[in-house]
Amino acid sequence: MGFGGEEAMTVAVTTQGRVRVVSVQRSAARNAVDPATARALFAAFTDFDADPAVDVAVLTGAGGFCAGFDLKAAAGREGADWIAGLDLPADWNPMEDPRPGPMGPTRLMLSKPVIAAVEGYAVAGGMELALWCDLRVVAESATFGIFCRRWGVPLIDGGTVRLPRVVGQGRANDLILTGRAVAAVEAQVMGLADRVVPEGQALAEALRLAESLTRFPQACMRADFLAGRMEAAALGAALRREWASAAAFLAEGAAGAARFAGGAGRGGVF
Repeated sequence: MGFGGEEAMTVAVTTQGRVRVVSVQRSAARNAVDPATARALFAAFTDFDADPAVDVAVLTGAGGFCAGFDLKAAAGREGADWIAGLDLPADWNPMEDPRPGPMGPTRLMLSKPVIAAVEGYAVAGGMELALWCDLRVVAESATFGIFCRRWGVPLIDGGTVRLPRVVGQGRANDLILTGRAVAAVEAQVMGLADRVVPEGQALAEALRLAESLTRFPQACMRADFLAGRMEAAALGAALRREWASAAAFLAEGAAGAARFAGGAGRGGVF
């Protein structure tokens, strides 16, 4: 399965049995998501949810998971236009009106589970992408963190909504306020990582886990899975409230993105 145009070069979609594998293919940019990649990811997961031939999806990346939204794109017209087109209407319901988020699929409420296979960095928007997934299989060398803190770029793609539900409000406050790096072992202790495996084994273990889920009676499993999540209206309201922080991007984040695009941050200097 593929996509036309530029999107086809940024996301690879394959199927193994009843498991769909979606992989970001921008290793030269640490799989940072630009608008074309976001559109491709949204399309890939919309297709996955509608396809009766597959039951579980795995999200991964070539050479690493995802370093967030592409700040070089954000500093230019392409990124600004993409963000500007993502406003949410009042009383928006993600089940009734599926819409893309800045990273692509992050406003979708799917009926089937998605497993993140995390190697390398899952930071900033990449951490939001991992939080959108239902389970996270994490390599021992992986790193999480809200690294966008240092650039004045807010969490506007579900991070402030999902992180407290996964790790608790106190730990979420720590990560949101400090933007510090979190290694795999600590991530597992706080509940951010569901499985920790040796480096290079995250995808293989995620596929094993996904295949094991396909063996269960699916209607019952999905009913329990959906019952345990936020109601669609509540999620929609929470994401709309978070999206109000997009104004902070215009105030601070655009300048931070321009600094990053100009070379700031290399060698740890911000």
